Amino acid sequence: LHSAHCARNLQKCKHCGDMVPRKLMDEHYDENHAPVRFQISSFSQLQSLMNCSLCKCTVERELWDLHTGIQCPQRMLACQYCEFELPALDLFEHQDVCGNRTEYCQTCRKYIRLREWIGHELQFHMSSNASAELSSGRAPAAAEQPVPMPARPAAHGSQRKHLLLTIAIAGFAVLIGSILYQRKGQ
Repeated sequence: LHSAHCARNLQKCKHCGDMVPRKLMDEHYDENHAPVRFQISSFSQLQSLMNCSLCKCTVERELWDLHTGIQCPQRMLACQYCEFELPALDLFEHQDVCGNRTEYCQTCRKYIRLREWIGHELQFHMSSNASAELSSGRAPAAAEQPVPMPARPAAHGSQRKHLLLTIAIAGFAVLIGSILYQRKGQ
């Protein structure tokens, strides 16, 4: 009896696989899977909507740059460790794994995690050269100049740029969000 009852009253959702009462299937689709709908009061408002080809989201024209630059989960971003481009949605998981890879530090002859590389250089290599100069109370002669450290692989040279860009984008997003929030309140 149970199987017959379920087969008659429940239906498997084609989108998520959940079992949903047949009479609530339309409501389930509208709440969970339907594209975002806007109330359009005029033709000009219709013209101000754009569809994102990456995430299939409908976005107002004024917010298009914000969506494609910061919000779209399918926008392509480069990994800060290997510069491989992948969707923003997958970037955190990739960087978590990629940052745990190690590379050999020629100066101290140890393997260092990529996520710790900048801190390692600052703590162990930059400070030792600067403290030696300061403790002697004189500038090193040309023959005593420290040997330049081997440069990090090219993929890591842009890590600071990525960090600054991320901070700038976050600040911009907060600014836009506060402007939109104020408009919504008016």
